[in-house]
Parts: sequence; C-alpha cells; structure tokens
Amino acid sequence: MLQNIRDRITGGYAIAFLVLMAIPFVFFGINYDFTGGGYAAKVEGVEISAAQLQSEYSTELARYAEFGTDLPAQLRSALRQGILTNLIRETLVNLYVTEEGYRVSDQMVTDFIQRVPDFQVDGRFSKDRYYQWLEERALTPARFEESQRESLRLQQFQRGLAATAFVTPAEYRRYLNLYGEQRRAAIATFNVDRFAEDVEISEDEIAAWYNDNPVEFQTPESADVDYIEIDRGALRRQAELSERELKEYHTQSANRYLQDERRRARHILIPFGDDRRAAAEQATALTARIKAGELFEDLARQYSADGGTAEQGGDLGFMTRSQLLGDDVFTMTEGETKGPIESEFGYHVVRLEEIEAGGPLPLDQVRGELENELRDIKAEEAFQELQRILSDALFDGDTLEKMASAAGLEVKTTDGFTRSGGEPFGSNQAAIDAVFDPRVLRDGGISDIVELDASRAALFQVREFHEAAQQPLDEVREQIAETLRMERARGIARERTQELQAKLRDGASLSEAAAESGAEATPLRTIGREDDNIDPRVLEAVFRAAKPAEGQATIGDAVSEDGNYAVFTVAAVIPGRPESIPVQERDAGKEQLTSEAGAADYTALVLELERRADIVIAENALAEPEF
Repeated sequence: MLQNIRDRITGGYAIAFLVLMAIPFVFFGINYDFTGGGYAAKVEGVEISAAQLQSEYSTELARYAEFGTDLPAQLRSALRQGILTNLIRETLVNLYVTEEGYRVSDQMVTDFIQRVPDFQVDGRFSKDRYYQWLEERALTPARFEESQRESLRLQQFQRGLAATAFVTPAEYRRYLNLYGEQRRAAIATFNVDRFAEDVEISEDEIAAWYNDNPVEFQTPESADVDYIEIDRGALRRQAELSERELKEYHTQSANRYLQDERRRARHILIPFGDDRRAAAEQATALTARIKAGELFEDLARQYSADGGTAEQGGDLGFMTRSQLLGDDVFTMTEGETKGPIESEFGYHVVRLEEIEAGGPLPLDQVRGELENELRDIKAEEAFQELQRILSDALFDGDTLEKMASAAGLEVKTTDGFTRSGGEPFGSNQAAIDAVFDPRVLRDGGISDIVELDASRAALFQVREFHEAAQQPLDEVREQIAETLRMERARGIARERTQELQAKLRDGASLSEAAAESGAEATPLRTIGREDDNIDPRVLEAVFRAAKPAEGQATIGDAVSEDGNYAVFTVAAVIPGRPESIPVQERDAGKEQLTSEAGAADYTALVLELERRADIVIAENALAEPEF
C-alpha cells in the first residue's frame, strides 16, 4: 500500500506539487503570527477561523481514507498548506468584489435556489425538500443562502472579467498552426512487465528489504468499539400516531391550512358566431329547457362548444371567484341555473352544483403533511428524552450496557475503527475524535454524547485497542517481491533506453537498434496531436521535442501512462494549415483560447491581490492537529 503512495507522491511530480504549494509563502507578503489564537489567518483584518481550516482539512483527508494513518507527513503538510492558501484567496476575492460594488439581490438568490434540481418535486420547487436537504447537512437556511449569494457574486465577477478577455488574430493563427501541426516520427517501446517476468528475487533480498523498511506495510492503530446510537430517522419510523392525536394536531394547525371558498359549476357555451342575437336566443332557450326539467348534462353534451367539458356534462370542477365566470357563479345559490351570461368566448348557461366553504382544509386533504410533521415532532421529543436519559446515566458512571437498557436502546459494535474512520460512521470526524480521545482510547472511559450530524448522536467505549504494527513477513512477501521485481525491471528499461539513444546518435536505424535492445518499434509515420494510437504522454513528448535539424532527426524519450519506457525520433515537422481545419473546430479553438485568457487574467488578479494584501498566519495554523 505504501508503495502505491510512494509511486504517486515521490519524484518530479511530488517536488512540483510541493513547490507550487509553497509559492505563495515565498513570493508574497505573508507574515506568521507566533501569538496563536482562535484563527488560522487574518486577511486584511478578516479572520479565517481555525475551525474552518480544520473542517476543510478533514474533508480533504477523507479522500485519502484508503491510506489511513500511513499518509506521509509531507503530503499532509502540503494539503493543509494548500487548503489555507485557497481560503486566503477566497477571502481576498470576496473582499474585492464587495469593494467593487458587485451585488446579488434576494430575488436572484431565491430564483437560483428554486431552479436547483435537488430541491424540486415533479419539476417544481418544494420547500419541504429544500428544508430536508439542509437538515441532512446541518445547515441553516440563512447560512446556505448567504453562501449562494457569495457564489453568485463571484460568478458575476468572473463572467465580467472573462468578457474582457480576447485573442489577437496573430495569436489565433499561431494556435491554428500548432494545432494542425504534424510530425514524422518513429517510436520504440520497452515493456516493463515483460522485463519483470525474467527478474528473479531471492528470499534474502525480500527479508533484507523487509528489515530495512520497518515502517512499510504497517497496519494502522485501530480500536474495537462499543457504542450507543440515537437516530432521529429510526425514531421517526417508530413513531406511532393515533387518530385522536392527528385530529388534535389538525385543530391546532388549522390556521396554517386555510382555503378560500370554492364552488363547483357546470356550463354550456354558445359561441357568438356571425349572429350574436341568435346565440343569445339559443342560450336563453336552453336555460328555459333546463329550468323546465331537462337534464343539464345531456344538453351540455349536445350543444356546448367547450370541447374540454362537454363530454363531462359541462362540469367545470371547483373554481374560485377569480376564475372565468367566477363573479356570476359566486352570486348564485346551490342548484340555481342562470343564463345567458356573456363572456369573451360567447354566451354561457351555468348551473351551480356545490359550495365548499372557505376556512381550514379538511383533515383528509392535509393528512399526509400533518402525519409527517407529527412524526418529526415525536422523533425530536424522543431524541431529546433519550439524550437526557443517557446524560443522566453517564453522569452516574454506569456501564454502557446499563445505559442502553435504561434508554431502551442496544449496544452496537464495530471493529477495526481507525483514525480514518470505519463503518458504520465512515470518515465522520466527530466519531473519530470521540473514539481516539485518550480518556476513551487508553483509559476505557465512555465518551460524551457526540452529535455526528443533524440526525444522529452517539457515545462510545473502546473494547480493545490495537497498536500500529508491521505486518508479518509472510503476509507481505508477495508484495515485496513484486515491488522489487518492478523496481529492477524499470532499472533495466532505463538502461536499455539510454543504450538505444546512444546507438541512434551513432547513426543506427531505430528499427534495427530497437530489435537488438528488446524494444517493439513502430515505423516512421506522420502523426497529429490528436492521434489516439499513441500513448498520451509519449505523444506529448514527441510534440514537445525540438524541431530536427536538416538531415538529422531529433531523439527523445518518455515514460508512458502505463509505466513503459519509450524512445522516439522526429524526422520532420509539417506546419499546420489553418484552412484545412473544419470551421467548427477553428471556432471551438478560438473560444477555448479566449476562455483560457480569461482564466489567466483571473489568476493574475488573485495573485496580485495576494501580493498587496496584509495577511497574517497563526503560528499553529499549519501544524498537524493533535487527536
């Protein structure tokens, strides 16, 4: 496992990574305050709290959970330093956009949030879904909405800056020439895996490597843990509701679920046509026939021009006063027929079928919503009561089993819990801090009740602690052998690469020299920047190589993405012809260049703000936190 880490973060890549992380602290005016305090840094007097830095750091470390406590200190330090740099720059940009007068209205924030798919049900914004989402993440609406305001303001600023970016015609033509450039190249590849097949590793070599690297292949310190968990979700599912409770809650909530008076009516529509008088007379005649006893529904099906309601006997459903015909319908008595009534569509014959009084909505119409609310209330009450019971038991110093029995809960267990976490808590930092508190880890004490997230709380007791230890040789023998085999195979490939390049410089042909060195060669051919048949890293090196001199090929080497070694020759460079590139690709390239120019302008502005700013970093801000 540690070999994988070493492969990822050692060598040129790691050096470049750490150098980039260190740039702000070398070239910009950042001072260190050795007085400490509750902040990680101050930017123009604005504090970045130590808690905020720790939260961001914990989130970033969770991405490396597979490495556990074996994550090298060098990378941990670089991560923490990079996170603090980003927080400083974010603060600088926020101060700048505020000073420059960028504003985001409440309506803009509201519109943005209501368009977020996570907050929608059936394509419409759902307040319940929104609040549920916030609760799951322990966020308040005010805090979340303010963060969205800052994000929108930053986007507004970035768009404005990007809009000023441009690419000159000369720059664009140079880009097209490079984009369309082709090269005549031949490539020889040394397969490292094939070399590894012939490498033999002795037991003495394996044992020597094992003894010389005692910190490798260590199992992280871990704890087998007993815990009691209070889960609002489980309490909610267990909540029992009686009809009496629901009715009482409906009565208490009546003022929150009000409706206006609604009326259900039927109508027959007679369009004006070319003769308004004839239409009015027909409507009057139909009104008389209905009052004489003929069925309204039958006449509606026969005469109404409203195709949407005619087949339903003219049924308009329930309507409010503000709807079409509402002013007339709301003056009628139940069962009354009235006509003709004129509208922009023609003459209507209307009968009032039913009146639904205004006021609180009936229980059946809001039952689902009230049940959800009542379950939430009961779950919260039960949650608070269980916390109280456990707090009392914890104060009395009872055992975990007695505490669970008193609260009607069960003692659960999890084994192999590390400083990177473990199931069922994942990388939850609150759980990790509680378990690895020295009082709990070493002394066998019971932790305080810890709030894990908005829905869960727990307390912990370590049953058994396992120190970090090197794995037995028998368990890692094959891994060590494979590591040594690959190291030796890469060494062979490097030597063969150097030998092949020397032969090429002495005038040998690539195909013959490659065959002698054990490499697979491809013949000289024309390749472009987008050639899918060549490894990306090798292709990049080919196009990065210097233009060959007259009659003399350029020689170069590269390591492919899969770790193989390649030697190549570039015999000729063929300039690109912009006119041969499809217009669509040319336009896309120009957009890309403009976008990159805008991004570069933004980066330059941020770095200039950082150079001029008064930034103070607390002494212990970059120190690894104590657990």
